[in-house]
Amino acid sequence: MGLGYLAGALLSAGYETEIWDADAEAGYETFEERLKREPVPVVGISSPTPLIVSAWRAAATAKQAGAITILGGPHPTLMPHESMEKPQVDLVVRGEAEETIVEIMRLLERDPGRVLHSGDTAIQPRRFDPAAGWGDVAGLSWRDLDGEIHHNLDRPLARDLDAIPFPAHHLFKIERYTNLNPLTDGLDPHARAYTIVTSRGCPYKCIYCSKPITGHTWRARSVENVIAEWRWLVEDLGATEIGVTDDVWNLDLKRAKALCRALIANGLNRVPWITIHGMKVNHTDPELFRLMKAAGCKRVGFGFESGNDRILREVIRKAQTVDMARQAVRWAKEAGLETMGFFIFGMPGETEETMEQTIRLALELDPDLAHFMFATPYPGTELWKMLEAQGRISYHDVEWGQMAIQDDHAHFEVDGLSREAIERKWHEAHRRFYLRPRRIIRIVARRDTWRRLPYYARQAAAMLFGLGERR
Repeated sequence: MGLGYLAGALLSAGYETEIWDADAEAGYETFEERLKREPVPVVGISSPTPLIVSAWRAAATAKQAGAITILGGPHPTLMPHESMEKPQVDLVVRGEAEETIVEIMRLLERDPGRVLHSGDTAIQPRRFDPAAGWGDVAGLSWRDLDGEIHHNLDRPLARDLDAIPFPAHHLFKIERYTNLNPLTDGLDPHARAYTIVTSRGCPYKCIYCSKPITGHTWRARSVENVIAEWRWLVEDLGATEIGVTDDVWNLDLKRAKALCRALIANGLNRVPWITIHGMKVNHTDPELFRLMKAAGCKRVGFGFESGNDRILREVIRKAQTVDMARQAVRWAKEAGLETMGFFIFGMPGETEETMEQTIRLALELDPDLAHFMFATPYPGTELWKMLEAQGRISYHDVEWGQMAIQDDHAHFEVDGLSREAIERKWHEAHRRFYLRPRRIIRIVARRDTWRRLPYYARQAAAMLFGLGERR
């Protein structure tokens, strides 16, 4: 969606733009082949922390093809200097970039930068003339003619989200995607599945959550603006499945209900939709779930995280309780909605008992899908700062590619609890949740299970028994 929004902003400003998604292009064309097929003057690459090394490699490929390279996304926003020290990276954009990317393109028309070649044939970074106005672009990191790196002032968060052009949904090769997200077990494995963002940011400050782009300020689009994009997806692009990807779309309960009523009134409830990320359980009531059901919602996700109130309150700072989770799930099920739950293992302060309580909560709530994840310390989070102060992690020895919540291994040990113990409870959670007779019957009865049996067999071996590698 980040690439979609940037493409939408560029198209609105009159620039020819293309979205290239490596996953969707797998088996069709490599990035190198794409660049050889047709020259591309400017390549922008977005990257979260686990993919930053891949992003640097892609930038090197683009640089060798003669393109100006721009990096953005969560990781470069958090650690811009790290990427600016890479010779294959010409510019780094920090934070929300719809305005920044357009300003960059206009500046490049006046000052495309210079490459000062030495006797070294290695990739050379591009340098820019300060007189052209590069220092005035908020949220930009760049090099001057002397090679000095500059980090301009941060760009303020956009206040009027309705003024931002819609994402360029039409540029995605949607027929190459399978469903909204394999991890959430898409409703239809062959859907024309699109995602939509109705608000940005989240005021809550859970210690594991990294929000370098959207920040802690919750900003909502108007219901009318959301409906206009939703109608485009359904009526013009033929969407058969839609996923709401807000951090917390239901923060304003009144607005959430108004959006549901508008979907019903505009006849857009004929296309199923889900909340991909976890809804906040403390911003719900029975009426909301009934309206969501009537508006076409099929599945709701919840961030339960832990079955222990002390961990929720004192460690994660989740601003919710286990009883709130029970209540929200009960209301959702009463409304006829499928449920999906997210649980975290290995937070600081965890014990064998707190992890056992999390497993018991998962069994009690019995969501249709349960995702058990390891606590992951992303740069800039309170969790990272906590572990860094304890000497358990540092920028010097971390492997960014291993920093994934869906990894098979615990990322750190906690007092009195080894990584092996955390991983053992994680595997146990999968076995106890998914190897119940009722669950097995449900899984076996699904056509998709047999259609992708080798894939599910590998996943099961890795998650249930620690055999092989989870993909």
